[in-house]
Amino acid sequence: MTRTDGPPVLHQSGAAGKQAASRTGRPPMSERRRQAVRLEISRAAVRLFASRGVAETSANDIADAVGMSTRTLWRYFSSKEECVRPLLAIGAEETAARLRAWHSDSPSIAMFGGEPDRQIREQLRQMIRLTRTEPGLRAVWLAVHNEAESAFAKALAERAGLAEDALTPRVQAAMINGALRVAAEEWAWSGDIDEPMSPALVETIRQALRAALSGLSA
Repeated sequence: MTRTDGPPVLHQSGAAGKQAASRTGRPPMSERRRQAVRLEISRAAVRLFASRGVAETSANDIADAVGMSTRTLWRYFSSKEECVRPLLAIGAEETAARLRAWHSDSPSIAMFGGEPDRQIREQLRQMIRLTRTEPGLRAVWLAVHNEAESAFAKALAERAGLAEDALTPRVQAAMINGALRVAAEEWAWSGDIDEPMSPALVETIRQALRAALSGLSA
């Protein structure tokens, strides 16, 4: 099998792509199903990266692991490293939603909801650990947090009745995002997989969130 780690240069998109799909008679994939497929690919990529290393894992390997062609894989991701994005992004949208709904008289730690199940938690830990030594994965990890920060700032601005690019929600979002990223890295590199967050780590997050959210109106 010919191996390639880059998507084909030529592909159909826009109206041409829709017409091609129409000709095949295949119904369009629902967004929920598409997200499920993306997460399945992400989890397969993490398993392979953790067991073989990024350099020794090709896009073909990832595609084979989920039973699809490499050509189909490129419809979901632009590179093999990007395949990990859905797993790393778990919880960001939920956190933004909770920021919009959170009341200042509630504990700040309460805005961050339930944790993923043990299997996904273990894969998250493996993935975050790999970001320390794999520049390509580190870039994806930081990009995910950059996007999350924008979502947090928008949520905070909405609840405060401010413009999306206002300084205060942007600063608060940066503090919240930084606290969560550092906490996740600390947990991944030194935590016990059977204990999602140690009491000391929970307290660290709590203190950071108190500082980030001080003065935030309900």
